[in-house]
Amino acid sequence: MATRMVTSTERVAEILRKLILDNAFAPGTRLAEVELADRLGVSRTPVREALRQLAAEGWVELPPNRGARVATWSVRELESLFDVRTTLEPRLTSMAAEKATEADIAQLEELATRMLEVGSPGPGQDIAALIPLNAAFHQRLVELADAPAFAAALTGAVRTPLVTRNFHAYDDASMRRSLAHHAEIVAALRARDAQWAGAVMTAHLRNARAVVLRTV
Repeated sequence: MATRMVTSTERVAEILRKLILDNAFAPGTRLAEVELADRLGVSRTPVREALRQLAAEGWVELPPNRGARVATWSVRELESLFDVRTTLEPRLTSMAAEKATEADIAQLEELATRMLEVGSPGPGQDIAALIPLNAAFHQRLVELADAPAFAAALTGAVRTPLVTRNFHAYDDASMRRSLAHHAEIVAALRARDAQWAGAVMTAHLRNARAVVLRTV
């Protein structure tokens, strides 16, 4: 099987994502193309394209005539995003509990188990592996709910960079709660208890919200 070539733009984008996650570039930091090109040993073209890519993903802001900067969120914006998520996502999770098959539940259980393995605090913790598993778990619940209008509204409230940063900010207790919530949601689905499933998702999002607001 042929291996896809990684472009200079992709390499630069990956480096910048990591620098942002590591707080080498704090929220609001100006990202000058020339300085970045010199620092990374590349031309300005891949830097410019990488910044556009990161802006599309939500990591970077490109205000007109002001240059690129690391994306920022105010407390009010963060609270609004979580208000939307805590309105929609528990409802979707409850709907998923009513529609999930045994095979669906087994798939979610596998994701929850894998998240516990890679996300549990300790020397073996692997946040990079945890993030896509978490995304797959939440996305699968949305798919099982089969409510396109709710799903579309939720998409606008989920910011991938914010979720990624949030996982890096979890303390041990918050992480353990988050991982336990996934397993409990699976138990609620297996019990066909929509109210239980929705309540756990609400607690799950409130836990995440507390972590996010603590870091602002």
